[in-house]
Amino acid sequence: MKTPEISVVIPCLNEAETLAQVIRKARAGLQRLGVTGEIIVADNGSNDGSQAIAADEGARVVPVPQRGYGAALHGGITAAQAEFIVMGDADDSYDLGAIDEFLVRLRAGADMVMGNRFTGHIVPGAMPWLHQWLGNPVLSWLGRVLFDSAVGDFHCGLRAFRKSAWERIQLQTSGMEYASEMVIKAGLFGLRIEEVPITLYKDGRSRPPHLRTWRDGWRHLRFMLAYAPDWVFLLPGGVLSVVGAVAMMWLWPGPQWIGAVAFDINTFVVAAISLLSGVQLALFGLMAKKYMVASGLLPQSSRFAKFSGMLTLEYGLIVGFVLLVLGCVMVGRVFGMWQDGGFQQLDPSQSARQTVIGAVAIILAGQVGFTSLFLSILGLNVRARV
Repeated sequence: MKTPEISVVIPCLNEAETLAQVIRKARAGLQRLGVTGEIIVADNGSNDGSQAIAADEGARVVPVPQRGYGAALHGGITAAQAEFIVMGDADDSYDLGAIDEFLVRLRAGADMVMGNRFTGHIVPGAMPWLHQWLGNPVLSWLGRVLFDSAVGDFHCGLRAFRKSAWERIQLQTSGMEYASEMVIKAGLFGLRIEEVPITLYKDGRSRPPHLRTWRDGWRHLRFMLAYAPDWVFLLPGGVLSVVGAVAMMWLWPGPQWIGAVAFDINTFVVAAISLLSGVQLALFGLMAKKYMVASGLLPQSSRFAKFSGMLTLEYGLIVGFVLLVLGCVMVGRVFGMWQDGGFQQLDPSQSARQTVIGAVAIILAGQVGFTSLFLSILGLNVRARV
């Protein structure tokens, strides 16, 4: 039997109302294009006869016991024989026969071709108002910002890709986040992604869709933020650290004035908190990114590899020790002042700044030292995977 050029994968969970029509459209499209293809229905435990309908229509049914949209797709794609994969929903909201431009782009070298409903056409009533004007545009915009992507419709369910590219990015999720993970990781791994305009039709089912607006929207947003440690941790951490450090240096000599407004020890303490919070956020970001690279969730970039290679346990312990000594010296000086005064109340104008600096240095010593130890543990995992 000739190996198919295209595998059309349809995730299915109780789609008896529309499944036959979807399969027929897909087959008609393959016949019109004159390509050898197969239609796979990845069944996620239907109890409405969807499996029999798929078999009667000539599709190959692949049972996927693990529940979830992503799990169903993953099982179907794994079973696919072709290099070119087309995925689409079973609710008849996409015309799986209109894949002409998808095939053209794949043959021309694209790794992934995304459908774009917003540059194409959305039939009135096909998409809820909240999804069309808020949910999808906002999440797609956020995806473009966080991941430097040019994809205009992050959550379009009609897309095509090379199976070899899909195998390379190693998708992990099993739920609705699967669609977001596919686009995000395709961009992070440097795959060639293109878009084509498509039409979104009204859902052909009489029952409500599986999608839940707020629950699934939050899951997509949470997943996108989890994949963006640079934006969530490193950038705000860096800003807070710099602002706090600059403010502390400015106030170290004594009170400062801007016009009639005075800044003194209270501002100095707030600046110290900003510095500590920023450093902790940045260190969280380093740990998160190191973990994601070690787990294969993010690709290893040469810049991050070089930077993380400098953050050895020995280097972190040295920096932590220096900070600890500095902090102890500052606190010791304040203790000496207190002792010289017969352990009476100190003048805050003379001691507060040194006390704050000493405390900050000691806390930073712990942050840097223990973080370097944790990073070294993650490094053992990286070396084990190589």
